[in-house]
Amino acid sequence: MDIIITLTTDFGVRDPYVAEMKGAILGIARAAGATVQLVDVTHEVARHDVVEGALALEAAAPFFPRGTVHVAVIDPGVGTARRGIAVAARDQVFIGPDNGVFTPFLSGRDWRAFELAVPAYRLPAVSRTFHGRDLFAPAAAHVAVGVDLARLGPALTDPVRLAWDRGRERAGTIEGAVIHVDRFGNLVTSLFADALRPGSVVRVVGRTIPMVGTYGDLPRGGLGALAGSSGRLEIAVREGSAAAVLRARRGTRVIVSRTSSSRTSSSGTSPSQTSPSQISPSQISSSRISSSRTTTRARRRS
Repeated sequence: MDIIITLTTDFGVRDPYVAEMKGAILGIARAAGATVQLVDVTHEVARHDVVEGALALEAAAPFFPRGTVHVAVIDPGVGTARRGIAVAARDQVFIGPDNGVFTPFLSGRDWRAFELAVPAYRLPAVSRTFHGRDLFAPAAAHVAVGVDLARLGPALTDPVRLAWDRGRERAGTIEGAVIHVDRFGNLVTSLFADALRPGSVVRVVGRTIPMVGTYGDLPRGGLGALAGSSGRLEIAVREGSAAAVLRARRGTRVIVSRTSSSRTSSSGTSPSQTSPSQISPSQISSSRISSSRTTTRARRRS
């Protein structure tokens, strides 16, 4: 049975970087008499955006079979003292830089991590500017053909995690933040929809936003909050951009409460001229980190 190796990068598709990684993997697999199936999760992660890469993996990984090896290369620290790691979690393996990109898979205690330190499982010459090809891809290939993770290097107990804490609860409200804006302008938040209760009210930038079941429940141009397919609370505009309508971006506060104190309606009128309240990336919070699904796109499903 073919082993699946996925690739998630910020390389784009214009340059040969992805092909070079695939070549390294296929060469090692063929030498071992094995075959692998390569799957591109995405190569359009925003440049150097580790948070976006982590969310892409969080969304996609649960749909792959056990034993899948996921390689992630969003690596602004390439060639520095940052470590390369392999993480075993949820019956899958994750290989890449130790910079927080695997945060969604480091919750609880059911994971193991190892530093990529043994030269036998990398290419003979390692460029300081392309660990994706010379370090991570070869390690993934060796794991795919049967090398135990413990042979890659010493065990780690302190992999880097992104600063995602639980949503802050204050006087009957839960406060989170926008952590990602997808290509449709949907605002993906740090809160999970299962934290909401009947009668919950969502407010962003002073706007009270109604909860709906799906995009099609909104009129064209209408603004709504919903449970995205990843399980996260999302803010969307039907056939439009919530980011543009609300002038929101990563770090914009999201407040969920049982009753509305907002004096602004959620109609299609222009939002308040007040600038969005922002929090720093280190304050971005989530109600939980868990297995999730693909990021929802703001269009009506047919």
